[in-house]
Amino acid sequence: MVSKAAVAALQGRSYLKEVDFSPTELKTLVDLAAELKATKKASGKVPKYLHDKNLILLFAKTSTRTRLSFEIGGDELGANTVYIDPSASQFGQKESVADTAHVFAGMADAIEYRGYSQDDMESMAANAVNNEGHRIPVWNGLSDQWHPTQMIADFLTIQEEFGKIDNQVTLAFVGDGRNNMANSLLVTGAMLGINVNIVAPKSLQPAPDVVGIAERYARMSGSKLQITDDVAAGVADANVIYSDVFVSMGEHNWAERLQLLKPYQVNQEVLKLSKHYGKDLITLHCLPAFHDLKTTVAQELHEKYPDLVGTDGIEVTNQVFNGPQARHFVEAENRKHAIMAIMVATLGDLSLMA
Repeated sequence: MVSKAAVAALQGRSYLKEVDFSPTELKTLVDLAAELKATKKASGKVPKYLHDKNLILLFAKTSTRTRLSFEIGGDELGANTVYIDPSASQFGQKESVADTAHVFAGMADAIEYRGYSQDDMESMAANAVNNEGHRIPVWNGLSDQWHPTQMIADFLTIQEEFGKIDNQVTLAFVGDGRNNMANSLLVTGAMLGINVNIVAPKSLQPAPDVVGIAERYARMSGSKLQITDDVAAGVADANVIYSDVFVSMGEHNWAERLQLLKPYQVNQEVLKLSKHYGKDLITLHCLPAFHDLKTTVAQELHEKYPDLVGTDGIEVTNQVFNGPQARHFVEAENRKHAIMAIMVATLGDLSLMA
């Protein structure tokens, strides 16, 4: 059971990137998410840790899992949530990030922000102070550089599958190695002690500053890191093969990315390169996934680039996405439990904790 003292250490703090918390604190969030999930499944409810709390959910980017997790999870914890998209407020048009943060802090108890620039995320937290000088937590629902709430869900899923998070587990991320997911997985894996391989073309490998952060933590945790453009070498030891879309939100360079990343599609042949194939190998994807042609985007890409986009998925094939090793939808459900843990730890009424 997670100790109240461990959770109390996170009270009032913002969660903007993984390194805002220590490795031990990240593990506390994973374990708290597991406990909340177990409580919910056993009794159908969780304690109202966020009773009488008001949460503002500000989305500059569209969302499915993140929004649902904050709204439904917040409701289950007893909070009131208000969703704001860019068309529903002055944010980013007539009002700055700093001014918006000040206004929100005077009306609510916490802010979730899903945006683009990490600098804006940091500015939101720095200015989320009300007129009495009280600072409220800000949670990063996604930025161009980091996706910290996703990490708690991902490592909860890994812990559920393997019963542990340590360097007996190797995760290989295959695809665009410079996106927010690759950054977060590399750093969080190094912090928590699993081995992480980033498998990407040389031009799409993580930035040196991100690698430097991960290497510092890896020296402490015993994590082994590998960054390679060789798919066979990158997935050889993988227990977890992770894929993500080739073009992130806000980007539109599909032709270039498809050319570069077509050899990095996660298909059955790639799975067979792992020594854990058919045994203790799972696949993850943060979703949405272009694993078939049943979306407008995938259909349009297939029509526009028929030589680069076939009928069986883009970054992951339909066979892999629907295979027995797939844990994508477990991972998606775990988004809610993870985000609930983050909200409880940083804002919850811990007098309700046993």
